[in-house]
Amino acid sequence: MALATIEVRRTLAGFASSGQRRKLPGPLGRVVHGFAALIAIAVIYTTTIVFVDLFAMTIVFLAAMLALVFLTVGATPDSPTDRPSAVDWLFALTALAVGAYFLIESERIITRITLLHPLTGLDMVFAPALLILTLEATRRTVGMGLTTIVAIFLAYNLWGHWLPGKLSHGEISFNHFLDIMMFTTDGLFGVPIRVAATYAFLFVLFGTFLAKAGGAEFFYNFAAAVAGRRPGGPAKIAVVSSGLYGTLSGSPTSDVVTTGSITIPIMQRLGYSKRLAGGVEVAASTGGSLLPPVMGSAAFIMAEFTGIEYREIVIAGLVPALLFYICVYTQVHLRSLKLGLRGLPGDELPVLTATLKNGGLFLVPLVAMTIALLMGYSPTYVAVFATATVLAVSLVRPSTRMGLLKIWDALGETTLRMVSVVAACAAAGLVIGGISMTGLANKFADLVFLLAGDSAALALVIAAALSILLGMGMPTPSAFILAAVLVGPTLLEMGFSLLQANLFLLYFAVLSAMTPPVAVAAFAAAAIADTNPLHIAFTAVRLAITAFIVPFAFIYGDGLLLQGDALNVAVACTTALAGVLILAVAVEGYLKGPLGPLPRLLFAAAGLLLIVPTIVSAAAALGLLILALILTPGLVAHLTGRAKTPVSQTNAD
Repeated sequence: MALATIEVRRTLAGFASSGQRRKLPGPLGRVVHGFAALIAIAVIYTTTIVFVDLFAMTIVFLAAMLALVFLTVGATPDSPTDRPSAVDWLFALTALAVGAYFLIESERIITRITLLHPLTGLDMVFAPALLILTLEATRRTVGMGLTTIVAIFLAYNLWGHWLPGKLSHGEISFNHFLDIMMFTTDGLFGVPIRVAATYAFLFVLFGTFLAKAGGAEFFYNFAAAVAGRRPGGPAKIAVVSSGLYGTLSGSPTSDVVTTGSITIPIMQRLGYSKRLAGGVEVAASTGGSLLPPVMGSAAFIMAEFTGIEYREIVIAGLVPALLFYICVYTQVHLRSLKLGLRGLPGDELPVLTATLKNGGLFLVPLVAMTIALLMGYSPTYVAVFATATVLAVSLVRPSTRMGLLKIWDALGETTLRMVSVVAACAAAGLVIGGISMTGLANKFADLVFLLAGDSAALALVIAAALSILLGMGMPTPSAFILAAVLVGPTLLEMGFSLLQANLFLLYFAVLSAMTPPVAVAAFAAAAIADTNPLHIAFTAVRLAITAFIVPFAFIYGDGLLLQGDALNVAVACTTALAGVLILAVAVEGYLKGPLGPLPRLLFAAAGLLLIVPTIVSAAAALGLLILALILTPGLVAHLTGRAKTPVSQTNAD
């Protein structure tokens, strides 16, 4: 009896977590990979060559991806990794059957009048089946965190009319619920899944092709050649290479796994603590989702959701992202000096000229992508054009040339990498549909106003905290969508522009990947660094402290977003850069030597004041800096070259 109880508990615990990824061997693996490659070809064909109704396209795409989920991801962590179970096959075939039904009925579904034309008997069979499949796919790929949130919202839709007070809404029948959720573009087939089936998929395709051709190796070698010799060289390599790769991958977790498997062991071998090595990689990888020109899939969803041109988002996001990486790079440099950490040995460093000669052509696709975006081409064509450029430059050298087999492999890998993103986007669509149906966004706005009163600053703090909270344990696109729908209207009512408000929420949705206590990127790094993930998360937050401050600066002054007149932009960028550098000194407590508590506090206050671009704040910051220097005479002498002896260093962390 006890053994049976233990087994039941183990089974329930398995279903409470995400499933086990499979690598299918033999003929079945080749068939599934071929199916995935065909999905990629279909996406390219339907987005660039032939016009297909968007509703019909997303139906087929979602059904095919759901089938792929059940074949490649087990139900629990203990599921077999070499074969799908009978239940997995049943789910996969059901997903294909549901897709076939919706495709056959797509013309009727598109032309019917919602809530006026009744649903058919078969509609009432296939729609709930699709809902269940979507929830199970979300649980397997993302975990119970997002699945539970979706389930709560769905329950609120169906039974929220029983709640007292303002949270109550009008009664929604099950037929009404299914009609909106499954047969319109306001629910499951809304903005998130459309983005996953178009822009996001094609940019992941670009990143996969670039990596397969040797671009990932080039980025690492380039970063090593540029920064590897200096103090803290391995950490600086991680910052540069993870940023370059992260803007393409769009996933902090996958970036950590990909680049961190190289950089973290190297840092540890050269004396970096486990928590510092993991923290550097997590901070650098998380920032990749904020770095133009790609900025991850959440930026595409922001463009589609808000109607702001993707090009405008990329331009606006450039300076804040650079400030993020300048802060991380500077803190890594100061920490390395403080701890006496050296760079890579000379015999392990690639030669810059040889690196550029062998792989410099991989910079061409990034330049071509940037130019195409600035010229106003749609993200879809930009991604396809950039991928074609990768194929073209790969032909220059036999070592990078992509033959048909490598192209086929890259197509399949792209689709498999999109599996969890698609499931998360489908789940987010269900949440959006539910919020729209019940008017919850307006109720939520009333709650924020009640808590914040007339204080816009407090409302921003609440919005940032909610974005991080909603993002814990789920992909960035889902976190951003939830924040934009629930909190976005509140920020707009307070007078912030559409671009400022949504970029603010996007920042904190991205930062949730490294913010304790969930910090999914830190958990990925912990497996490589072999240490406590919370220690890594706190180190990453400390290294990327600017990222939590800059959004408040650009939402109060749009100069950092390259908006407004040239003088305003120049002043905002200059003072913010100075503020970031000074804040990095304060956080590390080191500049040519250790700083005392009071000078360190003055540096921190000056840095914060400089990030806010006003004359008064700049003047106050200057006064604080002068006071800090007066209190640290040895530092003044060292900076002016009059020091007789070097300022002592400390090896304390």
